[in-house]
Amino acid sequence: SIKCVCVDNMYSQLGSSTTHNVNSVFLQMDNPTFEETEDPPPLTPRSKNTFLRSNIRVQIDRPVYEHRHLKESFNSFENARFNYVEVRSNTECFACAKSCIVGTIPALGWLRNYKWKEELLPDVIAGCTVAVMNIPQGMAYALLGNVPPVVGIYMAIFPVIAYSLLGTSRHISMGAFAVICLMTGNIVNAHANIDDQSLHNATTYTPLQVATAITFTVGIFQVGMYIFQLGIICSLLSDNLVNGLTAGAAVHVLTSQIKDLFGMKIKKYSGNFQIVYTYISVISNFNTVNIAATTVSAITLFFLIFNAIVIKPWVKKRSQFPVPIEFIVILVGTYVFKIWRLADQYDLDTVGHIEVGLPSPTLPTLSIVPNIIWDSFVIALVAYVISISMALIFSQKLNYEINTNQELLAQGAGNLLGSCFSCLPFSASLSRSVIQESVGGRTQLSSLVCVSILVVVISLFADIFETLPKCILASLILVALKGVLWQVKDIVKIWKLSISDGLVFLITYLTVVLVEIDVGLLIGIVISNLSNFIKSIKPNIYEMGRLPNTEIYVDVTRYNDAKRIKGILIIHSSGVINFLNQRHYKQKLLQLVKKGCTGFIEDTNLLTEANEIILPELEFVILDLTSLHYVDTSGATILKSISKELSNHNNRITLATKPGPVYDVLQKCGVFADLLNFPTVHDAVTYIEHIRGHVIETNCD
Repeated sequence: SIKCVCVDNMYSQLGSSTTHNVNSVFLQMDNPTFEETEDPPPLTPRSKNTFLRSNIRVQIDRPVYEHRHLKESFNSFENARFNYVEVRSNTECFACAKSCIVGTIPALGWLRNYKWKEELLPDVIAGCTVAVMNIPQGMAYALLGNVPPVVGIYMAIFPVIAYSLLGTSRHISMGAFAVICLMTGNIVNAHANIDDQSLHNATTYTPLQVATAITFTVGIFQVGMYIFQLGIICSLLSDNLVNGLTAGAAVHVLTSQIKDLFGMKIKKYSGNFQIVYTYISVISNFNTVNIAATTVSAITLFFLIFNAIVIKPWVKKRSQFPVPIEFIVILVGTYVFKIWRLADQYDLDTVGHIEVGLPSPTLPTLSIVPNIIWDSFVIALVAYVISISMALIFSQKLNYEINTNQELLAQGAGNLLGSCFSCLPFSASLSRSVIQESVGGRTQLSSLVCVSILVVVISLFADIFETLPKCILASLILVALKGVLWQVKDIVKIWKLSISDGLVFLITYLTVVLVEIDVGLLIGIVISNLSNFIKSIKPNIYEMGRLPNTEIYVDVTRYNDAKRIKGILIIHSSGVINFLNQRHYKQKLLQLVKKGCTGFIEDTNLLTEANEIILPELEFVILDLTSLHYVDTSGATILKSISKELSNHNNRITLATKPGPVYDVLQKCGVFADLLNFPTVHDAVTYIEHIRGHVIETNCD
């Protein structure tokens, strides 16, 4: 039986003169009963720990169990086997088409339970707010993709419709994102006939043809990953890797906007060290700076920064709705340059002609797909990881579930649909997502409201932005990337917490900046997972001692009060034991055995090398394997070898394991044949002390 007793008077423990009777609770394993004499007084945060330490006692009175006795005393399901045919048959019998459809189209689920009176107005407000942000951001980010600015608005319409119906995140705002657009733009720049200078015998493609082919291929990859249920692939990319990747990509975005910020005419570079070559070109061509473009950029940056530092915090204290400063800037810029025709007067590049109305559906050009497969796969992976990371942030904050595999389907379907309507690959935007949630957005209905507004804008007012200077859009991009660019400062904090995590961030960042984004991603994945692999295969081994008057066993190097038990050495192992680390594990364990003997042996000269063990005072070695999560046959073999080697020197080895995969492997490999095996360390210690003629009290009082 197990009995938990709350005793004494709390107020006497806390030094109060007031008297109250504290609950007396008796819990029996066979027949739980609760006795309550009086409601206990409320615990303050300060008194809580004192109360727990002083008034709650644990008393355990049960037999010592060895694993075979444990199985006999309690029901064991370790030999249970499931018939696949039976499971499949039961599933087919009880599953209904309705649940399958709702699982594939989550919108049917949340629309059915939609609280129209409570959620409609917040969703409408959020949709309107995000729509206002989508116009300037979409136009600016489309330029990164080397496609017309209006494509950025298309990206907030067609792919978003698919995601709203199929996605499981309620709060992320999908559409154009700077990093993804830049990665796409680099591919477009490499394969498209941007300058209309091509060889007569070569096949040429327009930037939009290349872009839509990339979008189509990205969609195919994402849907394919959904079919094979590869949503777990997001676990391959750690937060530090993603942050290093996006921070490095933001440097590429910033560099690509230098020419528009200053109105310069510089050559576009690609390949390794393209950023270095670009800045060399900027310095060598500094005499081509357009003073008017630089002035307009400076004025735009001033107002955007003033809004971020002064206006935005002031408004945030008084209203949940932000000032749409980006939208105001493009409206003012468009109006001023249209009325006074300043663009022609000062030779400024403008957005140019914009088609009014929605594009006609067109199948993407598939002949270029073989040339862009690898690049498209990288974009598919990065876009998915960025979106799922953002979705998980909001789901954890607001307590709902995200289906990582369903997100692949939603994004893949969105890209396939978008590829037929002149769209680049889409992803989640951090700034728009934060705004969508902060102004009250509850579901993806807010995204559908945003889509409706953008359809009206495209159909009626798209051409009003034709005179907008590109230097204003470049300024918007620069300010929007501020948060991503400044992620690099986190390297100091990350390095202090973990050198390996800091290396992952730093190497990924530098590789992305100096080489290529896709190479940086690949290097980051290799280093991140190699680091985790090395950590996982390196077993954590230490000696344990018992805290006085308890059954708690802890690392003797961490607790001064932990006591070694004479003649018994307890070694804790966690992690994995496999063919990669078996020899290292054995060497470290035997060294620990020798080291542990110094507590029992006065003459340490009796200790020799690891393969010549002389342990006259050590009778038992208990291996605590309860924290191991994987052992292969090589690991089981090395445990048998260790047991045999210790037994040859009259040292008996005892195991503490838990039923599970590790236990099953050890049992099948015959490790338990000649060894006692207990479910806990305390069972093993109690048994050993009993057979040695000692009596141990299991009452921990």
